[in-house]
Formats: sequence, C-alpha cells, structure tokens
Amino acid sequence: MKCALVTGGSRGIGRAVCLKMADMGYYVLVNYKGNETEANNTLALVREKGGDGELLKFDVASKEQIQEILGGWMEKNTDKIIEVLVNNAGIKDDVLMVFMKDEQWENVLQTSLDGFFYVTRLVLNNMVLKRYGRIINMVSVSGLKGTPGQVNYSAAKGGIIAATKALAQEVGKRNITVNAVAPGFIKTDMTEGIDEKEMKGMIPVNRFGLPEEVAYAVGFLAAREAAYITGEVISVNGGLYS
Repeated sequence: MKCALVTGGSRGIGRAVCLKMADMGYYVLVNYKGNETEANNTLALVREKGGDGELLKFDVASKEQIQEILGGWMEKNTDKIIEVLVNNAGIKDDVLMVFMKDEQWENVLQTSLDGFFYVTRLVLNNMVLKRYGRIINMVSVSGLKGTPGQVNYSAAKGGIIAATKALAQEVGKRNITVNAVAPGFIKTDMTEGIDEKEMKGMIPVNRFGLPEEVAYAVGFLAAREAAYITGEVISVNGGLYS
C-alpha cells in the first residue's frame, strides 16, 4: 500500500495536504502532537473523500518519539510503503532577538530542523531501497527573505531550504525528489492575529491565501510527473515575494 506521511497534519495547511494526498490515492498517515480531536477530524475528512489512513501521534522535536512511534509503525507495517513525505510540522514564537529567550530559539529550531532531519532520515532509507520517493518540505517566505521578529523562525525555515537543496543532490539518482513549498500569508491558526485588511495591500493579488492553494503546490510536487523537478522552492504567496 502506498502511503503519504504528513507531519503536523491535524489542522490548517497540514489538513489540506492530507486531503490532497487522499485525492491522489494515498493512504494518509496523519501525524499530530497533541490535538487528537482535530487529528480525528482530519482523518474523518479523508474518509469522507473515499480515502483512508490512520493517526500517528508523536512530537517531531523528539527523536526518541520519532524512532519509537514512526519507526515502530514502519517495522510492523512492511506492506505499507511511505512514498511521499511532507514535512509540514512547525511552530513560531515571535519576538525581537534582543528579547528572545533560549527556549524560544531552541523550540522553534527543534520542531522545524530537528523534525525534518530525524523524520526524513528514518523514511529515506526505504525510499532509497525502492528507488522512488517524493519529499516536500514546508518552509516560508520568512525563510527566503527574513522577517523581523522572527529570527528563530526565519533561521529554521532558511535552514530547511538549504537542506532541501543539499539532499536533492544526494538522492536524485535514486528517483527521489526533494522540494520545498514556501507559503506567504495563508488563512490558518498561525495568521489569526494578523489583520488581513491592513496587510493585503502588500500582496499583489490583494488577499491572503487558502490552505488548499498551498496543498495544490504540494500535490504537484508529489506527482510522478514531477520527476524532473528537484531542489526547488515554490513560493505560494500571491506575489508578495519571489
């Protein structure tokens, strides 16, 4: 059975990506950290579309949980192959660097960078053996241009962009592509505190984006037909920055 693993899949962009993977015929592994209600809602929506999947609860910032839960699942489910990995899980904790506490730096980087590394390394081995895989990393406009008040978040996403380009060169000969999607202002929990009326004037299309529009880009990169696209960053930001 061909599977797609989406980290941070319980809400927002992650949920939209899970639904897109279901549309593409994948058995969807919905990772979540704590919000079981929303994770179950995502899985219910996947099944409403005629797809199927299951929940995998682990914190991507914990290499021990990744090994125990995800590694354990892989050992028990040898008939299920993860063909698509979407590293979507991430957090932000915004503050000017001069006021930033150690834990604000560490938590943001651990969730994004450590999560990318430990989850991808675990899944990558089977992709190499099968000589096929699609890895899509969710980054941000902040990782491309930097955003004041987000030194930690910009560093984390910028690091993943560089890692995406490096890993793409390592595994390209194995028919594994590695790309990134960089959303701008998208209507999710992470932008709830931002005034769209005030900010949309900066955006050429004059609005915030939708999670489904980001998921469409992920689906494009996950397709078999996208085999000649790797090491790229696709911006989904309404023309805000490229």
